[in-house]
Amino acid sequence: MYLIHVPLRAPAFTVLPSDAAGIFASFKENGDGIEHVAAHPDAPGGPTLGFFVVSCDLATAEQAVFRLSRRAVAEHAALQGFTVVSGNTAFVPESWWDGK
Repeated sequence: MYLIHVPLRAPAFTVLPSDAAGIFASFKENGDGIEHVAAHPDAPGGPTLGFFVVSCDLATAEQAVFRLSRRAVAEHAALQGFTVVSGNTAFVPESWWDGK
């Protein structure tokens, strides 16, 4: 599983909708591997989404996340004016999930 962060650029004086995680999750497609979406409206550097993705490799996971993110900001009225800035994989120390 991969955790991919997607920072967004917001229009001036605009905040990320309170239901942003649900909005983005509604754009999931069968087979894209996206298991969960978290929204961080007050993240350093601006609003950021976290996508947990099950995939055979990182490149495929990133492609699915970027495709979904771009589609959501282009098509959902509540996200009008938001843009996808970039994306990066969050590396989590192994001890986080193996109980050590």
